[in-house]
Amino acid sequence: MGFQIRDDKIFFVRAGEAVCLSACGKDCIRFQAAPSGRLTEQNWTLMPQQAPAKAWAEERRAVLETGSMRAELYENGRTVYYRDGKKILEELSELTFDAQYRNWRNKGSDLWTARVSFRAVEGEHFYGLGHEPTDCFDLKGCTYDLRHLNSKCSIPFVYSSLGYGFLWNQPSTGRCELANNRTRWTSDATRQVDYVVIGGEPRQVAGTLADLTGHAPKMPEWGLGFWQCRLRYETQEEVLSVARRYKELGIPLDVIVIDYFHWTEQGDYRFDPKYWPDPKAMTDELHAMGVKLMVSMWPTINEHSENYAHMLENNMLIRTVSGSNRVFDFYGPQAEIDATNPETRTYVWQRLKENYIDNGVDLLWFDEAEPEIHPEHFDNLIFSIGNGSEVALLFPYYYAQLVHDGLKQMGRDDVLTLSRCAYLGAQKFGNLVWSGDIPSTFESLRMQVKSGLNMAMCGVPWWTTDIGGFYGGDIHSDYFQELIVRWFQFGLFCPVMRLHGSRDGHDRTRDILEPTGGDNELWSFGDRDFAILRDLIFLRERLRPYVRRHMDIASETGVPIMRPMFFDYPDDETCYGLGEQYLFGDDILFAPIVRQGQTNHRVYLPQGQWVFARDGKEYEGGQWVEMTAQLDEMIVFVKKGAQVLEVFRG
Repeated sequence: MGFQIRDDKIFFVRAGEAVCLSACGKDCIRFQAAPSGRLTEQNWTLMPQQAPAKAWAEERRAVLETGSMRAELYENGRTVYYRDGKKILEELSELTFDAQYRNWRNKGSDLWTARVSFRAVEGEHFYGLGHEPTDCFDLKGCTYDLRHLNSKCSIPFVYSSLGYGFLWNQPSTGRCELANNRTRWTSDATRQVDYVVIGGEPRQVAGTLADLTGHAPKMPEWGLGFWQCRLRYETQEEVLSVARRYKELGIPLDVIVIDYFHWTEQGDYRFDPKYWPDPKAMTDELHAMGVKLMVSMWPTINEHSENYAHMLENNMLIRTVSGSNRVFDFYGPQAEIDATNPETRTYVWQRLKENYIDNGVDLLWFDEAEPEIHPEHFDNLIFSIGNGSEVALLFPYYYAQLVHDGLKQMGRDDVLTLSRCAYLGAQKFGNLVWSGDIPSTFESLRMQVKSGLNMAMCGVPWWTTDIGGFYGGDIHSDYFQELIVRWFQFGLFCPVMRLHGSRDGHDRTRDILEPTGGDNELWSFGDRDFAILRDLIFLRERLRPYVRRHMDIASETGVPIMRPMFFDYPDDETCYGLGEQYLFGDDILFAPIVRQGQTNHRVYLPQGQWVFARDGKEYEGGQWVEMTAQLDEMIVFVKKGAQVLEVFRG
């Protein structure tokens, strides 16, 4: 037992545990502990930074200081963290006499289940953990499984209102409990406990998190406008006819999307020539109209695919501990590609390049990116980098890297991939995350606002939803025609504005495996809605320079364009409870309408002078105001003196 100081790091060994405390970035302290007694270098997606630090041993404790942060490690194993001299985080023992601060249970070989508890602090608020369709903004009092599912993206990072970020550097499945009696993090399978405490206010922590996990690239110009999508365009001519109509109507369109089952077979990664006879001619015409094309691909593959035998024989597919490697059933049992294997990424990229990119396709849509499996037994999966219980959260990270590396090798910088999931660091690969297959309800819309704000706190600045929700929308109903407008208003103030959904009314006029859903174009929801939605697209165009500037800021600094109110006003306690209004860049405050029939909204204005965009009336900050918005109106405030105010008067 005893402390050792080496290279400004604290090392501590006792029976059944080896511990290291180190500085890994600006105001960052990293804690690592291994029950085997041997620490392992497993940075995963973390990119530790050089940072000045001082470490020394005192009687019965050792101390590490870096920037504003200080950690104290006691000889009983307890670690306490301070920022600017104020205690912010303290490990909590589960046993009497403070006998144990990490709980371990061996799973065989060198894998362990592990959990760490921290003392609860009254009045503390938490944000982050990716997105999940709940009605929770402040996550204090919540429990979250750490696993990826359709509409649930688990990013093991939270920001605390006490002024720190906590990064659980474990890509394993597990659990996070932000309870009133304790905060507890659990890993289902790991070789060591590994976490990072980042000191600072939200803006500072966002920058440090970007430095540690990677900065998003510059958003391509064509990503800033309106994206048209539906489930699904069945033919080449159908896609072109929709794009032509937008052109004829003079409505700006940046991207149009071809969804799934345009292919010959799951795992073939190419257009079915029966319905898509000349992809290059299609993309040429789209490009002539100023429209980019996005095409969907899935990680699923079955034995009928032309690529299956090669991938199987070369260990490019996810294997299973027991049973068949068919882990998902959709028009028959499907295996899934192992994106964690670099040989898989190289092989699949070549198929994507030959069949899509070389034919003019501009960007790809990675659906099923969790990957989706049934049943959800991640411990039954064997990836090239380990068992799923230890590494499953990493799949979407490597999935995004697949396209990023391929496009970079071609010399392209306009890298953007739409993905249904993400992990820490995936943003540096141009990963645009969308929130999955969500219902077309006002309740869902309300949840998406809160989901987007929590995702913004996780270092992933590119995020979007299916405008209108994905399933259950009857485009002829009054309910949906109100919902699509309110969701479109929310989409206007999202990083990416993308219309998508499987609308009621499937058309089975063709003998086709997966038919289209109901219409989902701007003109599909009646004349009243068409006029409103058209005006919102033109407003997004006028906002383009503002969005461009803030997306560049996100790339350079890690500060997201869509962010909670407390991000810019961390000293205002009221802002920590505002999950139904938010900031869009530095100067815009938006309060979306998220309930059926709602026209009134009580909005909180933080300190400063605010101008109501609709009528130019000025309001003093530091107060609540009661505002109204009919269906064709929004509640938008702009900071007094900001040039963007002129956009709303266009």
